[in-house]
Amino acid sequence: MKKLVFLLFLFVGIVFGQKTPQIKLSSEATFSVVTCGAGSELYSSFGHSAFRLKDPVYGYDVVYNYGTFDFNTPFFYIKFAQGKLPYQLGRSSFKNFVRIYQYEKRWIKEQVLNLTPEQNKTLLAYLENNYKEENRDYKYDFFYNNCATKIRDVIKENFGDNIIFHEDHLPKDKTFRDLIHDNLEANSWSSFGIDIALGAVIDKPAYAEEYQFLPEYVFKAFENATMQDSVTPFVTETNLVLDAPETTIEKGNIIFSPYVIFTIFLLIVLIITFLDFKNNKRTRWLDAILLLVNGLTGIILLLLWFATDHTATAMNMNVLWLLPINIFFVRKFFLKSKECKSLAKHTAFCILLMLVVFFLWIIDFQQFALAAIPLMALFLVRYLYLTYYFGKLDK
Repeated sequence: MKKLVFLLFLFVGIVFGQKTPQIKLSSEATFSVVTCGAGSELYSSFGHSAFRLKDPVYGYDVVYNYGTFDFNTPFFYIKFAQGKLPYQLGRSSFKNFVRIYQYEKRWIKEQVLNLTPEQNKTLLAYLENNYKEENRDYKYDFFYNNCATKIRDVIKENFGDNIIFHEDHLPKDKTFRDLIHDNLEANSWSSFGIDIALGAVIDKPAYAEEYQFLPEYVFKAFENATMQDSVTPFVTETNLVLDAPETTIEKGNIIFSPYVIFTIFLLIVLIITFLDFKNNKRTRWLDAILLLVNGLTGIILLLLWFATDHTATAMNMNVLWLLPINIFFVRKFFLKSKECKSLAKHTAFCILLMLVVFFLWIIDFQQFALAAIPLMALFLVRYLYLTYYFGKLDK
């Protein structure tokens, strides 16, 4: 909590404490692309990118940062959940910018760009115009319009074919989901949540330019970029501004990891189901809880798909096993008097949909969370038993 309060106060100081510089540069001015290492929290797991302007003659040392937003935005949390929260271009002193990453023990590297004095003025004029109150907002998208992609887009918009970005440094055939997983521990709640919430649209191979939604690939792209002659490097020098240990993906507590927790749930359901089978009965409260949790989760995924502007939550086949319509069967499965042939048909339908999920996984239409395997097994076992149980009652 103390860390959050500190960062909020620092953020306020950065956004509102910086005076507007005059658009006047010396011949010694330089622009850099700043790349920041990943942090320990999910929001910082992928690093950060920004522009730095430094002019020792006029004393400028400022950062132009496309990763800010206004906490005073009306209905802030609702807009954030809907993917409608406008992000902004922020401007701060580089000193204050560094203080945040120093506090979080994250490294900062800068790549000084090979721009002429006139090109520096062009870039500064563009950023200053973009920073005007009426221009600074933009619609954020995690994959296509974020703090990292903005760096590339601004350079291309201002200098076009004068800069050539090469692709020979990129790994081949990575999907968006693969690129996310590269930055997260596989058996973590963060990874599980992302795999549940994001749909099949992120399982397509990313094009070379699309890798740059991650700051590390912006860094590599600029590192390998050249001027129009294809020989002169676009980056004149790379400096380590703030040292910190290289980011490693930390292993969480295995005991509280999703795979272990869900495996424990699976074992509990297996035991209860075995006892139900042995005693020719069913545990109604268990069925009601399972359908309630399953259905509510499915509704949330459906809302993320159709009721938000998040592009990455579309085509989410998790709704085939986290089934929204299960919510309408909770009462029927809880009340003994409602046991009938229609319930057997419903559980049989659920089994069929889970088989479809396994097929989609096999053909690589969508990759599902590995930690969800015990959960899928849990529901499949219970559906199979309920189909058998209701079938017997109907005879």
